[in-house]
Amino acid sequence: MNLTPKEIVTYLDKYVISQKDAKKTIALALRTRYRRMQLSKKLQDEITPKNILMIGSTGVGKTEISRRLAKMMKVPFIKVEASKYTEVGFVGRDVESMIRDLVVNSISIVKAEQEEQQKEKIDNYVINKIVEKLLPPLPNGASESKKDDYQILLEAMEKRVENGEMDDKKIELEFEKIHLELADSNLPPEMAKVQESLSQMFSSLNKQDNKKEVTVKDAKSILRLEASNKLLDMTSINTEALRRAEDGGIIFLDEIDKIALSEKSQGRNDPSKEGVQRDLLPIVEGSSVTTKYGVINTDHILFIAAGAFHVSKPSDLIPELQGRFPLRVELESLTEETLYKILTQTENSLLKQYQALLGVEGMDLQFDDDAVWAIAKLSHRANEITEDIGARRLHTVLEKILEEVSFNADEFNEQTYTITKEYVHEKLDEVVEDDDLSRYIL
Repeated sequence: MNLTPKEIVTYLDKYVISQKDAKKTIALALRTRYRRMQLSKKLQDEITPKNILMIGSTGVGKTEISRRLAKMMKVPFIKVEASKYTEVGFVGRDVESMIRDLVVNSISIVKAEQEEQQKEKIDNYVINKIVEKLLPPLPNGASESKKDDYQILLEAMEKRVENGEMDDKKIELEFEKIHLELADSNLPPEMAKVQESLSQMFSSLNKQDNKKEVTVKDAKSILRLEASNKLLDMTSINTEALRRAEDGGIIFLDEIDKIALSEKSQGRNDPSKEGVQRDLLPIVEGSSVTTKYGVINTDHILFIAAGAFHVSKPSDLIPELQGRFPLRVELESLTEETLYKILTQTENSLLKQYQALLGVEGMDLQFDDDAVWAIAKLSHRANEITEDIGARRLHTVLEKILEEVSFNADEFNEQTYTITKEYVHEKLDEVVEDDDLSRYIL
């Protein structure tokens, strides 16, 4: 969380080309959260997050920015689609379930950290249990020399288990029936408690231990879960997770334009539109939501909303909701040059992915620089004459170009295959220029 705005933008630059304004706005919002946490408690309560509304066509990087933020930030983060919620009182997910999802995500983050801290204890527990099964204990009254020999054998076996040399061996493992927690955030807390009570009741009726023959490799996974349940304090994990979700939680609300009602829109009583906007108001403004882990206050959760707004406009959202997203940032449409940079400058770009995939067949796939420019130009042209789907067009275009190459990849084992500008035009010119073909093929 202690990254400067410049460091956040630099990280995002590896994966998202252009969109400087959007990256800068988000970087500042995240840094402001860190600054707030350094202030006195009294002042912290007064500073509320400035929610962001990202506006831009599909495929320009809105969702990619959120995906990369989730990987970068060690804070509770979830991405949800606004279009999957319905108004309270109708069948479907209510908007409060996004807060419950955030708490579940926060718990998994804190639990993973605790497991990392207890890694040594967990590993020792797992290895000791497996070695006990592989090496039967010495009988009572064994001589000192036998005990010394047994100790040497024990240490050697521990190393072999740790190194994975015994992974294929089978052992009979006794373990309690694993209680799988059903984290259905769509259930109201009262129903979740009933479900949990029923689950505990049925598990108590069947308390006998399981005995099952499993490989040492599988036993490691089973025993690691068992060790986590025994060694970790879930009460303190839940408390810390709730605090983190309250103070540092981020919710990326995608497809918010799908719940806006344009002037042309029919049916103002659609339960998945205006009603959802009204339900969102108290959550975005700040309210208390009850979860099965405790009550969480949403005052300081940061909301980043995004939408293409092709059919509707941001002003079609109800005024109260518009006011709760004070920071507006518009993402630029992708140019030919931007598409070229996406193919050549991003970390793990599409070209690198195809090279790695066909490298499995022993083929060394190469792209001429002119060919990459041709791909960018034709993708941009396809976006102009049909629907503009941004960088997603590169997926369909590359798949069309490499379809035959990929199909015959086994014939080019230990060979270099170069995609040229002429090859790209041969495969795509006819399709791109024919409007009907473009709509159905690209």
